[in-house]
Amino acid sequence: MKIFITGTSGFVGFHLAKNLLKKGHEIHGYDSMNDYYDVQIKKSRLDILKKFPNFNQTKAELENALTLGKTIRSFEPEVIFHLAAQAGVRYSFENPESYINSNIVGTYNLLEAIKETKVKHFLFASTSSVYGSNKIMPFKENQQTDSQLSIYSATKKSCESLIHSYSYLFNLPSTTFRFFTVYGPYGRPDMALFKFVKAIVEGNEIDVYNNGEMNRDFTYIDDLVEAISLLSQNIPEIGKDEKMSNSAPYRVVNIGNSNQVKLLTFIEKIEEHIGKKAKKNMMPMQLGDVQSTLADNSYLRDLTGFSPKTDVDEGIRNFIDWYKDYYNLNNS
Repeated sequence: MKIFITGTSGFVGFHLAKNLLKKGHEIHGYDSMNDYYDVQIKKSRLDILKKFPNFNQTKAELENALTLGKTIRSFEPEVIFHLAAQAGVRYSFENPESYINSNIVGTYNLLEAIKETKVKHFLFASTSSVYGSNKIMPFKENQQTDSQLSIYSATKKSCESLIHSYSYLFNLPSTTFRFFTVYGPYGRPDMALFKFVKAIVEGNEIDVYNNGEMNRDFTYIDDLVEAISLLSQNIPEIGKDEKMSNSAPYRVVNIGNSNQVKLLTFIEKIEEHIGKKAKKNMMPMQLGDVQSTLADNSYLRDLTGFSPKTDVDEGIRNFIDWYKDYYNLNNS
């Protein structure tokens, strides 16, 4: 199958592309390779993907509508995974324009490029952050999502609405999945696990927000990729199930571990596997952050028969093993 993936040099895009390439699919990636975080990690991911003969990538921004359109028309994909985005909650306060351009304008350009093509399934990466200030746990897809607390999450919610309208207007089968705190090898350096491991290994302080009174539904990358891959094979149709949109071939699906882990417990697991205590800098809750997340995975299970199952102990161990190997720390 011919599959187009935006964000193939990113954390999730890389793992998804590698998984699908191993299954024999032809993948064309699209990535700007921007310097929001260490470009070397992006290059390392890309070097792995380039080893597959059935992989190609275009280096360009989603805002470049001309290049994006030409690339898609030339490749003629059957399935599109839209994973590229300007990520990060706190950075969105410093540089909001980059989120509007990359996330909203970029998604609009992609939808315009494919609205009259023969794409069988369009899949979009949203975030649990769209649940915003909702307090009812676990989060369910049919909850109202009108209270986003960051510009990042607001752009993701905007994209969800945009995709629904294109799904309706152009009969574009679309699945939006909301990720819950994804982690694992080749993860982003700006995310908590990477920052914590790096700081502890180097003997530096870690910032612990809300004095550690935070709960997250940590989702291991391999589980996420498996869920995405299975969802791509289940194409939405109007009237197919009661949890879908009743006006378009569009649906929203949570992908989480359905298991809350306290932030301090997460840090303790890291300390155990590194064999070194963290120096904690206890801090107040940060603007735009939420205290807890927890996914209701029942819709994912109904659609695919699959539920993420990797516990944080195993996931953290796998990440630390990768980190030590990647930075040549095993013999130091």
